[in-house]
Amino acid sequence: MLLLPASSSAAAAVLTGLDVLERDGFRQLHGKRVGLITNHTSLNATGQNAVDAFHAAGSFKLAAIFSPEHGFRGNEEGGVYIENTTDPATGAPVYSLYGKGKQRPAPEMLKDLDVLVFDIQDIGARFYTYLTTMGYAMEEAAKAGLPFMVLDRPNPIGGLVEGPVLAPDLSFFTAYFPVPTRHGFTAGEMALFHKDNLKLDLDLTVVKMEGWRRNMFFDEAGLRWTNPSPNIRDLDAEVLYPGLGCFEATNVSVGRGTDIPFHWFGAPWLKAEKIVKKLNKAKLKGVKFSPLKLTPDKDVYQGKECPGVLIEVTDKAAVRALDIFVHAAWLLRDYNEKDFVLKEVEIRKMTGSADLYNLLMAGKKPAEIIAAFEKSSEPFREAAPKFRLYK
Repeated sequence: MLLLPASSSAAAAVLTGLDVLERDGFRQLHGKRVGLITNHTSLNATGQNAVDAFHAAGSFKLAAIFSPEHGFRGNEEGGVYIENTTDPATGAPVYSLYGKGKQRPAPEMLKDLDVLVFDIQDIGARFYTYLTTMGYAMEEAAKAGLPFMVLDRPNPIGGLVEGPVLAPDLSFFTAYFPVPTRHGFTAGEMALFHKDNLKLDLDLTVVKMEGWRRNMFFDEAGLRWTNPSPNIRDLDAEVLYPGLGCFEATNVSVGRGTDIPFHWFGAPWLKAEKIVKKLNKAKLKGVKFSPLKLTPDKDVYQGKECPGVLIEVTDKAAVRALDIFVHAAWLLRDYNEKDFVLKEVEIRKMTGSADLYNLLMAGKKPAEIIAAFEKSSEPFREAAPKFRLYK
């Protein structure tokens, strides 16, 4: 079921699903015991968090809060296990969906609920975990016969599709949906796709946004920015993340422990000047490259000076982040072959297939690897319009 906007909005600012639900008086939740999967990114038009907006509504009970990776407040580093707590403002239990064996809501967490609601701002890369949390929760809601509602938010990097579709033999928290690395879906669209793909017997409602279009970037939506996680600090980092995030399957730093994570990559042994020259010569669209030495204060190469490559985004709409990673990985193999480590299992999870690793090891050039990615995503591109809610 889709809850369509009551009327089209002439305002520049996008209304998120939360804004639409609130504007309509939360009528879809009246009298219900509600579980809310959320974090710090779930803000309404006035900057109020969804938890506080739900609690203040007064016409239903906020019975449980569920938090994803990085915690309810979004200040935990990636991979840090989160414990259950209680929200002091509402008194509702906060169940962690990111802990040892706790990535799915347990049946006892759902048994007293009437509906489970998801409202978290994603960033548009398959290996970012917020939508996997949504997918897991949808599956558990289906088992429990519990209706599921998605309050939709923008895909902040627009509707572009890039990278290979996840291989059928891969299924991990960071590699779950059979979609390209950069999928172009909003959370609501991914929910529709996931229900259809798994044939879930689920009462699914998507509360659509008003005013959002597929070619919009987050800075065009008129919404408040919050860092979705500690190392994603601006929109350019989100644009680059589907490519630069893949460096986390290597022994190259992506700038964690510096002021510019996911704008830069480097290592103590990296031949930055040569790689910068070649990357600029490749004429990759929407970006410029320059050499920059940084010393991360944590994570890989903590305390070590690292020659590296700074990436300046000059045209967000033109950037193809996976192309950048493919070219950079190929050059690292060429100039730093003895030092550069590409982790076979991990890079399959990140990119979604064995294409990059196998072709790179076989000496294939970037154009051949990118062509393999494009071929992999063709069936998805053909099927995706069925699930799109916005033009």
